[in-house]
Amino acid sequence: MSIPTNPKIEQKQTQVVWKRSRKAKNIELNDEMVKVYVWELPVRIFHWINAFSIIVLMITGVFIGRPFVSASIQEEAYYSFLMGWARYIHFFVAFLFTINLAVRWYWVYKGNEHATSNPFRFSFWKEAFETIKYYLFMKNNKKHYIGHNPLAQLSYWIFIGLGSIIMMLTGYYLLFEPQPESIYGKMFMWVAHLFGGDSYSVRSWHHLVAWGFMIFTVVHVYMAFREDYLQRNGTMSSIFTGYKIERKKEALGEHDEK
Repeated sequence: MSIPTNPKIEQKQTQVVWKRSRKAKNIELNDEMVKVYVWELPVRIFHWINAFSIIVLMITGVFIGRPFVSASIQEEAYYSFLMGWARYIHFFVAFLFTINLAVRWYWVYKGNEHATSNPFRFSFWKEAFETIKYYLFMKNNKKHYIGHNPLAQLSYWIFIGLGSIIMMLTGYYLLFEPQPESIYGKMFMWVAHLFGGDSYSVRSWHHLVAWGFMIFTVVHVYMAFREDYLQRNGTMSSIFTGYKIERKKEALGEHDEK
């Protein structure tokens, strides 16, 4: 089933990124096609560390909340230390997740035009709305995007941005809650007041957003495969190589409009 679009709209991307972002490198393949270096190495490293961290945090987090494996021999917990190891792994990967996200935030300003996003422009929200109509099979003015379309960018702002901040704040509060007099306990004491006032509310927020991440991950993987199948531009391989195959007029047209 085809998706209705407006044939009068030129398939170019308007500016929904920061003005000072660098242009992506192009490699000409022939008269019609070019390879566009969409995802630079720091973005690809972030992606895979983030994917690894989310999966490990999901598994260990679910186990901590509701253990689904127990020691084969009934003995003192000290000997198997299964829950202890699950917590250690969860905390270590949480630190990795935090550092990785901090580097990605830096690369929003340092990276090329496809590593950044600007939700403070009217065109961002206008084009996100057109993208929603596209996915709902409605008549739309959706343009062609070599990197993430505005709707995808918005989902990253919500989950990878806001969602990650909520997970980190609530997670670190729960980690240091047993030591309220420590420097870290005092540092995150205010988090409880922000998320309901007690430990149960903070834990509920942590669990709720964690399930949101799980849903986001499934949708993200589906949409990546869908885009790769429909566009035939190397979307899936680009997260390994960094390159997508695009029509020259679309790649150069995107730059011209900017």
